This record gives sequence, C-alpha cells and structure tokens, in this order.
Amino acid sequence: MEQKLFNKHFVGITLINFIVYLVYYLLMVIIAVIAQDNLHATLSEAGFASGIYIIGTLLARLFMGKQLELFGRKMVLRGGAIFYLFTTIAYLFTPNISILYLVRLLNGFGYGTISTATNAIVTAYIPETKKGEGINYYGLSTSLAAAIGPFIGMILLNMTNFYFIIWFSIILISLVTLSCFIFPVKNIQLSGVQKAQLNSWSIHSFIEKKALFITGIAFLMGLSYSSVLSFLSSYTKVIDLVTAGSFFFVVYALVVTFTRPMSGRIFDLKGEQYVMYPSYFFLTAGLFMLSITTNSTMLLISGGLVGLGYGTFMSNGQAVCLKLANPHRIGIALSTYFVGLDLGLGVGPYIMGTLRSLTSFRGLYIIAGVIPLVCTALYFTKNKISLNKSKSNESKMTKSKAL
Repeated sequence: MEQKLFNKHFVGITLINFIVYLVYYLLMVIIAVIAQDNLHATLSEAGFASGIYIIGTLLARLFMGKQLELFGRKMVLRGGAIFYLFTTIAYLFTPNISILYLVRLLNGFGYGTISTATNAIVTAYIPETKKGEGINYYGLSTSLAAAIGPFIGMILLNMTNFYFIIWFSIILISLVTLSCFIFPVKNIQLSGVQKAQLNSWSIHSFIEKKALFITGIAFLMGLSYSSVLSFLSSYTKVIDLVTAGSFFFVVYALVVTFTRPMSGRIFDLKGEQYVMYPSYFFLTAGLFMLSITTNSTMLLISGGLVGLGYGTFMSNGQAVCLKLANPHRIGIALSTYFVGLDLGLGVGPYIMGTLRSLTSFRGLYIIAGVIPLVCTALYFTKNKISLNKSKSNESKMTKSKAL
C-alpha cells in the first residue's frame, strides 16, 4: 500500500467517483421537470420518476456488496460503468412515463453498482494511519458533485433541452467507462471459507452485522437531512428568502470542503467520538436555526451548520465502517452503510411530507432537529455498553491470569 495519501490511484478513483455522482445529481434535478413537460406526467408521476431511482440504487448496494469480492472489484467496477453508460443512453428512448420508470430503475442500479465499487476500491489506496483523513478527502468528490451537479443541471435545462443534457451525460459516463478500463484495481484474495460464506444466500452474506449500528444511525441522519433536500425550496418561498435559498447548498458545499480534511485528521488522531458527537449537535443546531430563520444571514448560517453536521457525519460514518469490517467484507460493510443512508433519504420525503401536513414548516424543522439528538443518545449508550463489556473482559482476563 502506498503511504502517501495523494497518490495517483487515490486521486484517479476520487475523480471517477466525482463524475459518477455529478451525473446522478445533474439528472436528479431535471428529471421531474422533463417528465411533466415532455411526457405530460402528473406531479405525483414525476415525483415517482425521481424516487424510483433510489430503489434501483438500494438493490444494487444490497446485491453488489458481496459480488465485489466474489467476482472481483475490477469486474464489478467495469461492468457497472458499462451498465451505467447504456442505461444513460436509454434516456434517449423514453416515449412514455412507464418506459422512463424502467430506465430510471435500471440507471439507479448502474449508479449503485459503480458507486459501491468505487467506495470499496478507494480504501486500498488510503494508508492505514490516514483512513479518516483519506475517506474525508474522497468524500469531497461526493459533496462537490452534490453542489455542482444541480447547478449545471438547472443551467443546461434553462439554456438547452433534454436531449442535449442526456448527450452531455453520455459523454461524461463514456469518459468514466474508459477510465475504469485503464485504472488498476486491486482484488481481494479470498480463502475457501470466505468464498463459501459470500456465496451463501444467508442474510450475513448481504449485510455486515458489525456495521448495523452505524447504518441505523445513518438512516436517522438521512431521514433528518431529507427535510432540507425535499422542502427547502418550498420553505424559502413561504418566508420570502428564495434568492438566499439558492445559495444554501453553495454555503453547505464550501463549509464541507474546508472542514472535511480537518475532521478526518481529528478522526485519525483522537478517535471517532470527537467527530461524531459534534456532527449530531451541528445538524441539530442547523435545523433549529432553520426553523426560526427570518433573514438571509440566518438562512446561510444554518446552511453552514447543516454542512458541518450531515456533511461531516457522511464521510466519518464511512470511516467507522472501515474500522469495524474485516478486509474481505469491506464492500459488504460499505454497501450496508449506504443502504441505511440512501433509505433515510428515500423514505424521508414521504415521512417528512406527512409530518408537514400536520404542522408548519417551522414545526417540521424542529422535529427534524430532534432526530440527531436521538442519534446522540443512542451513540452514547452504545459506547457505554461497549466500554463496560471491554472492562468486564479485561477483568476476566486478569482473574484467569491470577489463577
């Protein structure tokens, strides 16, 4: 393993991941508009066209996590890239909303496959002593794509048309596919027992139980953050801060860009709790401030706090998975983690939308802000139980040595 963090392979896979996520976010912001304008879909049909993508992604993460090591990371990366490319080309042939649903589902599967592969592959090029820092730098590719993708998508939608946007996306994914065939991938060598375990159809072969707790926390954090993704634009209209609202995610991205490397170093030097607890408190603070926002300054500060909260958690939760999992199960651990995160973001709009019908937007953001506090309590309890178990085991070992 290369000891320098910014080696050419680390940078290469990070750039590949950036373009994969860029196309995902670019298409996500335009697809509902296209469904309504070009295919005459209703608002609910257009919303389903956006949401069905997440179903495809979740299926890919569950199924491809173990295939990464069985088929080899190289094959999954390259196969995923080809499938992502062909399903992106398929957008050119969507005469009605039903075909668009199918294309979105398959495209989500392609995106889920290649992103699951890149998340695992990058770990082989991060030095052991810099796991937290490396994952945080790698995570910047996702954060920047989340800010730049929608920005490009909206500009292209206003200046060009659907077919131009799809061809633009096809060119980007073609470059990714070519890069995946050039990029050298390290496959994990499995023992006979490890192959047998992964080949089985038991729940253990799809889910990494060591990562279940942090996956549950990821689900709750995704649920909380979905309130921002889904309803911020509507909320800013209600409080007459639409112009400032358009810069919310720019501030979010800038804060994440400047703080992630530092949070990664803290993770490596001090331990995960010095990063995770602040991430819960910052997300709560950001959502509570959002609930009482009355001017542009407050709105943008809340964007920065949400970035410090959710943005910091996302990458460091991934780093926690790397600490917990055995090398041959890293792919399964990461896919387990991202299933929780994606599921929270996927069901969040529905749950938060239901809550919104029972309360105001301000009430909604107060409820969403309480969820990270629940995460804090759960995380504290889990750490306390783990510490007590560790002390108990040490005590038993000391007694056995004395005997």
